[in-house]
Amino acid sequence: MEINTALTEKRGVSLPFTDYCDPLFADGVVFKELLGDMIEYGEKSKWKSLEFRTENPLSSIPVSFQFYGHSLDISRNEETIVSGFRDSTRRNIKKAEKEGVAVTIDRTFDSVREFYRLNCLTRKDHGLPCQPYIFFEKMYSHIIAKNLGVVILATINEINIAGAVFFNFGNRVIYKYGASDRNYLHLRANNLIMWKAIQWYCGQGYQRFNFGRTERENTGLLQFKRGWGAREYSINYYKYDFRQRAFVSDHVKVTGLHNRIFRMMPIPLLKIAGAILYRHAG
Repeated sequence: MEINTALTEKRGVSLPFTDYCDPLFADGVVFKELLGDMIEYGEKSKWKSLEFRTENPLSSIPVSFQFYGHSLDISRNEETIVSGFRDSTRRNIKKAEKEGVAVTIDRTFDSVREFYRLNCLTRKDHGLPCQPYIFFEKMYSHIIAKNLGVVILATINEINIAGAVFFNFGNRVIYKYGASDRNYLHLRANNLIMWKAIQWYCGQGYQRFNFGRTERENTGLLQFKRGWGAREYSINYYKYDFRQRAFVSDHVKVTGLHNRIFRMMPIPLLKIAGAILYRHAG
C-alpha cells in the first residue's frame, strides 16, 4: 500500500499498521523475480522507500531491522498451557485474583471507549501521542463489531484499571493493544487479562495466540511476554531506499527527546498531537 504524506513523503509498505505480512506466492514463484517489478513501480511512482515486514526471511536480502514475536499454541488443554508458564507469571495471575481484580470480555463500543481512556494514560507514560479517537471508532466498526476481536477490561472497586484489545481471524488470535493505569500496576491486572484471553480463546477452539511485535530493547515487555511459554521468533523488516538504490539499515530509536516532551504534555494536547501525527505513521 502507498503512504503519501507531506511529513514522510511517498512510500510503499507491506503492510501498514501490521506487525508483519509475509508475501503470498503461487508455487514456483521466487520473491526476487517480483522485486525488480516492484522497484520499477516505486521509481515511476516516486517512492522514497519500499518496505517489507515478514516472519520468514527473504533470501539474499539484508535485514534492515528486527523485532521479536511470540506465538503460543492454545490448541492444547488448559493444564498443558499453564504448565508452560513461568512461575512468576502464575504467581502474578494468582495475586490479581486474590486482590479481587475482575475481568470482563466485551464487544461493545463502551468498552472500546474505556480502553481508549486507559490507552491515553499509557501513551503519556511512554512519551507517545495518543492514537486518534476516530482510529478506535473505525477499529470497532470494522473489526470488533464484526466479531473479529474483543476488548478485555480489568476492574477493581468498579474502576477500570487495565485493558487489552485482541483481534481474531481463522484459528488465530493477536494481542494488538494493551493499556493500564500505572497507579494499579502492583495488582498485576495485565497478567490476569492475558490469562483470561488465552483461556477464553482456547475454549472457543482457536489454535495460535500471537503476542504481537516487541522491540528488542524493550526488556520489560519482553520479560512479560517470555513468561507465557510462547515460541520466540524474529520479525524481519526490509527497507529499500530509492535514493541509495539499495536495502538499508533502519534502526529505530526507542526513546529520545520527543518522548520526554510528550511525557510532559497533558493528555488533551497528546490527543491533538496524535490526530496530527498518526496519519503519517504506518
